[in-house]
Amino acid sequence: MRSIRVSSLDGVDALTVEDIPPPVAGPGEVRIKVYVGGVNFPDLLMSEGKYQHKPDLPFTPGLEAAGEVIDVGDGVNRFAPGDRVMGFFDLGAFAEEAVVGEQFLMHVPDGMDWEMAGGFTLTHTTSHAALVHERVNLKAGEVLLVHGAAGGVGTTAVQIGKALGCTVVATAGSDDKAQFALENGADYAINYSSEDIRTRVKELVGGADVVYDPVGGEAFSASLRCINFEGRIIIIGFASGTIADAPANYVLVKNISIVGFPVGSYRRTSPAVLRRSYAGLSDMWAAGHLKPQQSHVFPLEQAADAIKALRDRKAKGKVVIKIREGE
Repeated sequence: MRSIRVSSLDGVDALTVEDIPPPVAGPGEVRIKVYVGGVNFPDLLMSEGKYQHKPDLPFTPGLEAAGEVIDVGDGVNRFAPGDRVMGFFDLGAFAEEAVVGEQFLMHVPDGMDWEMAGGFTLTHTTSHAALVHERVNLKAGEVLLVHGAAGGVGTTAVQIGKALGCTVVATAGSDDKAQFALENGADYAINYSSEDIRTRVKELVGGADVVYDPVGGEAFSASLRCINFEGRIIIIGFASGTIADAPANYVLVKNISIVGFPVGSYRRTSPAVLRRSYAGLSDMWAAGHLKPQQSHVFPLEQAADAIKALRDRKAKGKVVIKIREGE
């Protein structure tokens, strides 16, 4: 089967397409024919050896995909050959076939095409699990501030925040992306390249109850200055490339919580959290609250370009890789 391979930690330009043996489903595992894989920041970091999870070389990257079940291992009872599924992987999604544990798959809902499904699971689960988790517990009527709101996870946080009954303030790096965030459902949008986040949040809504931050850097610093008393900041990642410090006086005076949500770690330590989000997301999809935003679609041979589109902030929504044509 064709597969993207990382054989050295020299970045995305060193990725290759190779023919390797197909995987075999072990006990509790499902083997799928992959149609579409979703691109995420860890794909970039893994190619450079900078991600917290460092697989042995060589490896096939890709953390989410959608496809059709080929066969199942012993003990699998929720899926059967021919089922349309999508899931959250440790590795291996950027290949014509992949294997994943049964507990990390969900059925593709009615009305969702392969391109939507291939980029759905990781980003939507990240936002849903982070926002509804007991450490954050976003409530209807609260103000949710979403940084990087035109990106893959940001677009999902906006939609999920609205589905939960919140007022959503989005930040983005250009007027075009700010407008995109409004069209995606945000109540307000701030172009942080020309507007001060703290000033505009105060003017628009008075302050934020919850901040969803996949950006870090100056966005995080601004969050400390516009969050409400007893507010919660959720750290998702550092797309800006800068890890900001949190002065303890802000934490004390405003009595705020700063929590991290490493969804990959939850996959390994608390998969039940993810399964609860799968159920919640299925309900939101059925209710019409979720409209996955597709930005770029690349063929397998252009996986490096797909990851670069994310790295260079060219995406508005999700970047995906079409592994094969749907049938």
